[in-house]
Amino acid sequence: MLVGFFLLLILRDADSMGTFCSYQDVLNYLDLTRANELFSMTRPVKNHTKPTVVYLELALYAILDVKEIDQTFVPYVWISLSWMNDYISWDPNEFCGINHVTLPADVLWKPDLTIIEMIEKDSAPQSPHLNIDSDGLVKVKNDQVLVSTCRMHIYKFPFDVQTCSITFKSVVHPVSEIQLVNKPVSVELNQWTQEAMRTQYEWLFMSMTVRSEVDEITKQDKIIYTIKMKRRSVLYIINFLLPVLFFLCLDLASFLISDTGGEKLSFKVTVMLAVTVMQLILNDILPSTSNRVPLIAIYYIGVFSLMLLSLLETIVVMYLLEKDSTSQDQNTDTSSECRLSEDEDEEDNLGMCDPFVEKKQYIQEDYTPFFRQTSSPTTNVFFMYLFSEKHKWCRCACICDRSAGGSLTKQLKHSCRYLSHHGLPDSQRLSEEVMKELMKTLTVLLNRLKEEKKVSYWGKKSKMINKVFFIFYVTAVSLFLVSMYISW
Repeated sequence: MLVGFFLLLILRDADSMGTFCSYQDVLNYLDLTRANELFSMTRPVKNHTKPTVVYLELALYAILDVKEIDQTFVPYVWISLSWMNDYISWDPNEFCGINHVTLPADVLWKPDLTIIEMIEKDSAPQSPHLNIDSDGLVKVKNDQVLVSTCRMHIYKFPFDVQTCSITFKSVVHPVSEIQLVNKPVSVELNQWTQEAMRTQYEWLFMSMTVRSEVDEITKQDKIIYTIKMKRRSVLYIINFLLPVLFFLCLDLASFLISDTGGEKLSFKVTVMLAVTVMQLILNDILPSTSNRVPLIAIYYIGVFSLMLLSLLETIVVMYLLEKDSTSQDQNTDTSSECRLSEDEDEEDNLGMCDPFVEKKQYIQEDYTPFFRQTSSPTTNVFFMYLFSEKHKWCRCACICDRSAGGSLTKQLKHSCRYLSHHGLPDSQRLSEEVMKELMKTLTVLLNRLKEEKKVSYWGKKSKMINKVFFIFYVTAVSLFLVSMYISW
């Protein structure tokens, strides 16, 4: 009998050592099936006055895109939710130490949370499973690509810092039924977010903060995550700011171009068109609605305005120079006609020019006349060289006293006519037609030399305008660039 009792004890211990537990044993114990509506239809509380506390945690994994023109923010986030279910609990010791079970997500009730800023539903499938602990804690984790609205403050573009929010709230449950509790964002979480960033696009993650509040209208609890990020501005500086600055420097350098031709005007117009093209490209990036005009738009408008002033100044100066040139051409034509219409009988009246022949060599050859002029403050000396085919020279000189107040053209004409009648043999005497053409050419050349030396009234005004405007332009450009640097 005693031996039989020991045998029973041994068999019982052997049976207990071979016992195994499964998750299905836990589900059977809880009566947790898809057909049991107790777990999926209503809030899992035994007392309806007791609110369901939902713990929420968000981790930013990547900033995929920020569209300024559409004012949208596209992050990739991980969302963790947890809450208590009063109908779920078991003793792990009774089930071989099983303290958690993984279930399909549609078996249990889940809080109806939504994101206020989300404008496009995530096309990625939700997590198909959730975890339940032995104490009734239900945990769900999802990763989502959120397409949300974000009001962009582009006043300091491209040196702007943007702040976008992600707000969680219940769709229908007030705060008396569902309370949202956020886990505080620690320094370690921010560091982990920065290290976990797989891509930051053109944005640099700075920090993330969280706060909770109750909507006064709907009486619903809200948790607001605020993500702060800074734009990487190097590419925009190279593509938008520096080219316009270079165009402005080219416009400054255009003051070295002469105003007499049209090259300066066409150059300035070309530079202005280049700035206009840059403005059109920038218009495709910035949103059309903004409370304040962006600084980069002010920068472009300021540079364009300065170039416009420079272009207008060039047009005014060219108009004055053209007006002066027209008046000088009219005076030249009038004086030439008057001098050429003088009576030819004055050829015997030598006036105040008494020519003399320094050397006369009468060569029975065809002579070629050549004139050279030397001048002093009181005397003009004209030399006529007569060159023959035999390389023999004859030189005649006429010394004309300029201090006597006589006309230099008349003195030249009388001198040359005297030389044509007395300085050469009759057979080689120049004809009247040749002398007229020669006198006409010399008269025009002398008049142009006088007018080039003479500084006209509008020429003086143009130079003064150029100097004053250049000083003003350089000062205005310097002040404008300094003010833009301080504002940025």
